[in-house]
Amino acid sequence: MRALSLLAALSAAGATVTASPVGPAHAPRALSDSNPFVGKKLFANPKWASKLEDTYKAFTSRGDSENAAVVRKVQKIGSFVWVSSRSGLSEIDEAIQAARAEQSRTGQKQIVGLVMYNIPDRDCSAGESAGELSTKNDGLRIYKEQFVKPYAAKLAAAKDLQFAVVVEPDSLGNSVTNSAVEFCKQAIPTYREGIAFAIKSLQLDNVAVYLDAANGGWLGWGDSLPKAANEIATILSMASPAKVRGFSTNVSNYNPYLATKRDSFTLGSPSYDESHYASSLAPYLQQHGLPAHFIIDQGRVAYPGARKDWGDWCNVNPAGFGHIPTTDQSVLQNSNVDAIVWIKPGGESDGQCGLTGAPIAGAWFGGYAEMLTGNADASVKNS
Repeated sequence: MRALSLLAALSAAGATVTASPVGPAHAPRALSDSNPFVGKKLFANPKWASKLEDTYKAFTSRGDSENAAVVRKVQKIGSFVWVSSRSGLSEIDEAIQAARAEQSRTGQKQIVGLVMYNIPDRDCSAGESAGELSTKNDGLRIYKEQFVKPYAAKLAAAKDLQFAVVVEPDSLGNSVTNSAVEFCKQAIPTYREGIAFAIKSLQLDNVAVYLDAANGGWLGWGDSLPKAANEIATILSMASPAKVRGFSTNVSNYNPYLATKRDSFTLGSPSYDESHYASSLAPYLQQHGLPAHFIIDQGRVAYPGARKDWGDWCNVNPAGFGHIPTTDQSVLQNSNVDAIVWIKPGGESDGQCGLTGAPIAGAWFGGYAEMLTGNADASVKNS
């Protein structure tokens, strides 16, 4: 209760983004050198926008028209759609239908951001987002046949739309750093085979694949960077000749894109913010002949001093909506970065952790959405 009261106070204050293909019949495509986000609007998910209606009503009920207006702006900002179970495959159909309607209404080409998040033994080191599939219960076969294949088929049938797919957040990070955890050690072969299969299945002309590469606080240290690149190379060699456009970072995390003030726990790391992480990892990827393109999640960003450690990842307080999605290099200042994007939908809980009263992972956390609004980046407020 005290935590929710604090959230309300913060929100009222308002503060200053080589195997044959196994999916639909097609040949592996050549890796495009073009940024798939340029010239397109990141699809704004109406299902997420509808959840924010309660946030809007909460502000208006308190007479806070300023933050209510910010909510209206947030509802129009593009964000990724998470597909995290077999039953959740319908989320793709709904997104396609809504994106087509928006593309037709506005005449503006849409790029639909999707997250593929259902690898067996998911989230092996934390457990807050443990999924529906287990390797011990035939999960890898089910993942391939009943999740990845229909996922890819839906995108193949929507040639009028462009998609950007983030593949299996956290799996790479767990593979690189958590092999001492017995469950993770057993999960790594499944992660590798499942992700390689997913990448092969998504080799479609209208799909840009981004393999998740955790975040700078996790894999951006000097000794972890070459290990991360080696693990990526291992996975992609299993997927060869299939390719990826690049890598996603900071998914569901809180690291700033460009830090205005370094937290003490970042000292000694070359990757003290996500732009520097992209720059730090890029040469190790290039040594393996891999692309060094990144999309970076700024859906939520922690305030300097909000965390005592980089391991604080759950419902961090205070935090705000980050910089709006953009490909503008005057903002990005990093040629390795394709775009700032919003991947984690702000307001959805990270789990029953971080704050008293926080609901299970993925459930709506109304007080938190209010805090993110009140602390939204200036680019959001001025959009």
